[in-house]
Amino acid sequence: MDNLEDDIRALQLDSSAEDKTVVVDGEDLMADEVDKSDRMDEAEDRSVTANGEDLIADEVEKPDRMDEDLRGEVQVDSQPLHVEPRNTDEVIEEVSAPDKTEIEAEVPKKRHFNVVFIGHVDAGKSTIGGQILFLSGQVDERTIQKYEREAKDKSRESWYMAYIMDTNEEERVKGITVEVGRAHFETETTRFTILDAPGHKSYVPNMISGASQADIGVLVISARKGEFETGYEKGGQTREHVQLAKTLGVTKLLVVVNKMDDPTVNWSIDRYNEIESKMTPFLKSSGYNVKKDVQFLPISGLHGSNLQTRVDKSVCPWWKGACLFEALDAIDVPPRDPKAPFRLPIFDKFKDMGTVVMGKAESGSVSEGDSLMVMPNKAHVKVLAVYCDEDKVRRAGPGENLRVRLSGIEEEVILSGFVLCSVARPIPVVTSFVAQLQFLEVLDNAIYTAGYKAVLHIHSVVEECEIVELMKQIDLKTKKPMKKKVLFVKNGAIVLCRIEVSNLICIEKFADFPQLGRFTLRTEGKTVAIGKVTELPSLSSSS
Repeated sequence: MDNLEDDIRALQLDSSAEDKTVVVDGEDLMADEVDKSDRMDEAEDRSVTANGEDLIADEVEKPDRMDEDLRGEVQVDSQPLHVEPRNTDEVIEEVSAPDKTEIEAEVPKKRHFNVVFIGHVDAGKSTIGGQILFLSGQVDERTIQKYEREAKDKSRESWYMAYIMDTNEEERVKGITVEVGRAHFETETTRFTILDAPGHKSYVPNMISGASQADIGVLVISARKGEFETGYEKGGQTREHVQLAKTLGVTKLLVVVNKMDDPTVNWSIDRYNEIESKMTPFLKSSGYNVKKDVQFLPISGLHGSNLQTRVDKSVCPWWKGACLFEALDAIDVPPRDPKAPFRLPIFDKFKDMGTVVMGKAESGSVSEGDSLMVMPNKAHVKVLAVYCDEDKVRRAGPGENLRVRLSGIEEEVILSGFVLCSVARPIPVVTSFVAQLQFLEVLDNAIYTAGYKAVLHIHSVVEECEIVELMKQIDLKTKKPMKKKVLFVKNGAIVLCRIEVSNLICIEKFADFPQLGRFTLRTEGKTVAIGKVTELPSLSSSS
């Protein structure tokens, strides 16, 4: 028993001796611990203060993806560790400096454009979109081989590239696009979002929603004998799509003559020149400056000829112009003002840890933490997160396609056509407005009077409307209002009129925000008129 007690005493003496050694060598051990661990012992006295700069450097080096709230908690918890107030300020400043760098890094440096592919059904829009994604490395070889097998099983071997854009089974079976397909690709200077619009006349409203978000239009024309003529003749979608694109604000147009490799064409310069000579007068009559804003080029979407690289001289010896990628890169669209009042027309919404709205920022900028307003229901909301394409960003400017997570509003009360806007200058909300309207020559011998009803398409709003008053007719030659009272107008006429809608809608005057002041009127599946908002009721601006 005595021996056991002696052993215990001996052990206690040894441990106390070790403790003293630890105290003596405390500084060395502490330094080792700081070097080895990821700030495990930040609460130890002088070691953390001495090594504060090293620790902050470690924090900057680690690509920390924590949410802002979590980072705030870390900073709050770390403040009591430092005794001297001056050191605390320095540490907070040093932490916030990397944050600024991180914010700048998250904001995309390249310019961004939305490109809508329009044209008659079966012109090859989806195939070109798919080929662009494949050439730019967005789709791998195995996926292409899988789509080739699927297309072969359906006895549609030439459709496999379209399957990249047409993801819906109904679209693949019928071979026609129904919804607006979306995809992204980049060149050296620009990020592009492809909007693959449906070409079938039954889905023109979907095409309108795609074109209203676009900066650049790519009009796809089939060079195959008979196909160009079908799309171009009266009632063909080539004509309607051009007029809609111009009305919806697509100022720059690339006219790509597709299927040049077809046996009926065989890269013929005569066929190319014939199509260009027929399209040029029509583009002029639709309001395009052909010399400045329109460019023609021949391509083969199925084989990828003249898309990413210029077509080989052995294939097409007469073409000396640019390829599609070069033409897209060379286009210059006037910049939007990032300091203007924020406007984001909402075209979709869903629930994901809050209410998420989707749309294109037409003007102004948005940041995490901003207080904004959803109109027309005047709901005050806070921005929890901003996503540009798939990436989370702190701040986004005009022209970007955004997903914005909001608090303060339920997803059920938001409808397509609502607008997320600044609180200081909210978007006007109206049930009537004055517009300059041009009736297209679509319906045979049509006469339009007060009381005429149609469907109004303006940004992402689709609403039934009525022309309640024809105010003045515009002289087509002088472009000035005529003095005589107008009771009715015919095809091709331009009038000032008052339009009423049954529900509140968010719109702007064309002079202030062109993208939110252009519209089309459709009836019986046809676009009958295009117009712009010239005047709003004075009370509409009150928030």
